[in-house]
This record gives sequence, C-alpha cells and structure tokens, in this order.
Amino acid sequence: MKTRAVLSVLGGDRVGIVAAITAELAACSANIEDIRQTILSGIFSMTMLVTIDEDAHPFEDVQSRLAGVAEAVGVQITLQREDVFLFMHRV
Repeated sequence: MKTRAVLSVLGGDRVGIVAAITAELAACSANIEDIRQTILSGIFSMTMLVTIDEDAHPFEDVQSRLAGVAEAVGVQITLQREDVFLFMHRV
C-alpha cells in the first residue's frame, strides 16, 4: 500500500540535515515527490511530500526512524499522512 505524507523539518541550520533525512527515507523505500527548503536567519525549514511503501515499511516505523534522525541531527521532524494534514489545514 502506498501512502502519501507531508514531512516537515525545523531547526538550527547545520551541515548534513538533508543528507541524514533523505538517507533514512531511502532506507525506508520512501520516494520524495516534492521538496522545498529555506534558511531564515540560521533557522532551517524544509517541507517534503513523500510516498511511503507501507508494504516495505509501515508508516509508524518510518515515523519512529525519522524521530531517531531528528534526535541525532538536532531538528524537529513531523511526518503526517497527507489526508490528515489536508483535513487539519482545510479552509
């Protein structure tokens, strides 16, 4: 089963943030559909739209593994299913 999800990252800018997150996503067989990032006065912000292959890695497993990356890199990472994200942010 394929699940689309929104991944958000926020924290102090440093070398290796994108590399650590994308390496973990690749290890989880997740595909990055779209990505946006910016740095504002030393604050790193990134949003991705990803597709998770839940037959390979369940959504909760990907969340847990990204939590480990967040701790190691020193950023906040939030992974939400796309339908939940859209419902929470509807106009």
